[in-house]
Amino acid sequence: MEKEIMTKAELAEKTGVEAIELDLWTKAKILRPVGFTDDKSPFYAAQDAGRVGHIRKLRELGYGLEEIQKIVKKYGWPGTGKGEKPPADKDKLLTVGLLAEKAGVSPRTIKHWEDVGILDPDLRSEGGFRLYDEAYVFLCQLIRDLQLFGYSLEEIKAVSDSVRNFLALEKDLASFSREEAGRKLDGLLAAVESLNKKMRELGEGIARWKDLLKKKKKEIVGLKAKNSKRPAAAGEKDHA
Repeated sequence: MEKEIMTKAELAEKTGVEAIELDLWTKAKILRPVGFTDDKSPFYAAQDAGRVGHIRKLRELGYGLEEIQKIVKKYGWPGTGKGEKPPADKDKLLTVGLLAEKAGVSPRTIKHWEDVGILDPDLRSEGGFRLYDEAYVFLCQLIRDLQLFGYSLEEIKAVSDSVRNFLALEKDLASFSREEAGRKLDGLLAAVESLNKKMRELGEGIARWKDLLKKKKKEIVGLKAKNSKRPAAAGEKDHA
């Protein structure tokens, strides 16, 4: 699921082309970002480093931006052939900071979940810049709930894997063979049934505790009232 990307700064460093020049090429639609972060910063595919090199060579030969645009449109990029389609619009992708903010956890928690394999970025750059689909906000909230329910790390990872499998299938079913998709969907149904059973057990336990706490609170209030009516011993402070 994870794909390699580059931020504008990383692309500039890798190719030796100034960021301001990359902005001009992007504005001229010669260089096309594969998407934008939540703060509107562009990010590029790994192969764009080679494309930047190709544009730079054409610029050095004296071609203007409009001429390069026509060349790319007519002949495509080297190795890709004529008529390459521009990247499709992507769903909104979140930085780690915004994902943490929306999910109500800290960026350090997101990093920890990544380290133990519970979360895996949709896109990652060589410099460690990561992006997540907005659906991961809900997944992070689920993970937090499972921690409160007392699930082990292995159990949480299994649930997270199931959710990520579902997201991948829902986003692009055609990228999986019929047999592979069938196996994954059967596994998801089994996971749903297992979780339903666990939730029923948790629900029954929560209901028991609610009844118990309600009853005991009433008894404690009664004992407190009874205790307040007792005469205080000599020298004893009144804590009623």
